[in-house]
Amino acid sequence: MKTFNIPDFYRSPIISEVKAKRKAEDPRKKDFTPSKLILTRKDGFVLEFLIARHFGFCYGVENAIEIAYKAIYENPGKKIYLLSQMIHNAGVNEDLQAHGIEFIQDTKGNQLISWDLISADDIVIIPAFGTTLEIEKVLTKIGVNVQAYNTTCPFVEKVWNRSDKLGSDSHSILIHGKSDHEETRATFSHSSKNAPSLVIKDLKEALVLCDFILGNRPKEEFYDVFLGKFSRGFDVEKDLIKVGVINQTTMLASDTQEITETIRAAMVQKFGLENIKEHIADTRDTLCYATNDNQSATYGLMEEKADLAFVIGGYNSSNTTHLVELLEQKFPTYYMKSAEEIKNLNELESFNIHTKLLENKRDFFPKNTDNVKIAITSGASCPDAIVEQVIQKIANLFEVERAN
Repeated sequence: MKTFNIPDFYRSPIISEVKAKRKAEDPRKKDFTPSKLILTRKDGFVLEFLIARHFGFCYGVENAIEIAYKAIYENPGKKIYLLSQMIHNAGVNEDLQAHGIEFIQDTKGNQLISWDLISADDIVIIPAFGTTLEIEKVLTKIGVNVQAYNTTCPFVEKVWNRSDKLGSDSHSILIHGKSDHEETRATFSHSSKNAPSLVIKDLKEALVLCDFILGNRPKEEFYDVFLGKFSRGFDVEKDLIKVGVINQTTMLASDTQEITETIRAAMVQKFGLENIKEHIADTRDTLCYATNDNQSATYGLMEEKADLAFVIGGYNSSNTTHLVELLEQKFPTYYMKSAEEIKNLNELESFNIHTKLLENKRDFFPKNTDNVKIAITSGASCPDAIVEQVIQKIANLFEVERAN
């Protein structure tokens, strides 16, 4: 695996040591049990962290950060823009802004800087999520070299290539993703160029789609139910006969699989098992390895006993949100973007993924015990340094003195 040149302040000596040890012990990544960091006090109190086998920066994120800082160092005095947030981590984006980078759009695609203010001499960085063909066309017309600092994740591009192949074989493309997410907007743009395309958010929408496939709902309703999520000219009668499911790479792999199996079952019901290969493609190869690894490691955490779980990452990070969804099934789970959210041993701020609100939480650690066990992980856009800061802050609050 390539080693990337990213700023040292994103790295963590402790986390790097933990990851290196696990990599040496399990080079083929077959063991998803968590690492254990045990801290003690002289009075016998034990603080134990169960650290997920896989977490933090993935290949695509490190690649994007390396290219972004390269753009900064190679272009002193020039105007440097990012199409939108580099990744969904506030600290990373704020540091890039501190280096003079400006965002052209927000995460929803709303314009922050007019295209008229951008010239051919300016530098425009394409974020890790990629961008739409329409935006590429605008930048090319201005004269910007869109490939010079294109940080699109290779695994996102893999999904685009798969959609191209499916489209060339007369498949319609069903995208499991969030229609307002940068990556899904980019994937939809690329898939729509040569295939009818539709975005499906979850199993509930997949079941509704199956009703249209089976003719259980009037076709006219389709265009209201999926308004804004289908490509121009989508024909509900013709374009749901032969399909392939691809995904936003940060979605839950298990959800993508369940959606695919649900649609496949509808196709079997309509066309017969003997004809199924002519109606739905096998697209398991579009799932991102890092998303899979992080989610598998989270399931590994869930096999353990712990008093609570901390998930660290940006609040608008899709892959981090899904880690919270998993862990809160087993543990009291707290979602924070940094160590600053931990005020003391009795108070912290946690983001609620259901209400989208930051909530004040109290009395989350067990009382009158000589042992506290914490499960901990982070999203793919969270620097290891932030994870270490969270661990260090908790350790300081408990006044633990040594590690085993």
